[in-house]
Amino acid sequence: MTIELSQRAAERVKKYLSDSERAIGLRLAVKTTGCSGWAYVVQLTDAIKKTDHVCETQGVKIIIDSESMPYLDGTRMDFVRQGLGERFSFANPKAAAECGCGESFTV
Repeated sequence: MTIELSQRAAERVKKYLSDSERAIGLRLAVKTTGCSGWAYVVQLTDAIKKTDHVCETQGVKIIIDSESMPYLDGTRMDFVRQGLGERFSFANPKAAAECGCGESFTV
């Protein structure tokens, strides 16, 4: 399993983790929604399930459920600022197309 965080993404996630009393890592997942079929889910987590895949990159523990893993393996996550907004962005080699905002994709 390979999930990569840019330095900016890792710094942002570490900030979120340090602000949380219980979080142990970042959970990445996908859900069916959005204009392209699949949407990314990014949240802090305080638990690892037996069926989760776990990796560590740039000092951040990444946890992915088994159902999401085939869609996320090889993804690079970045943190970008555009104008007044900021968000995580994804470079996913499994994505055949993305919606205009980059929040959902199709395989």
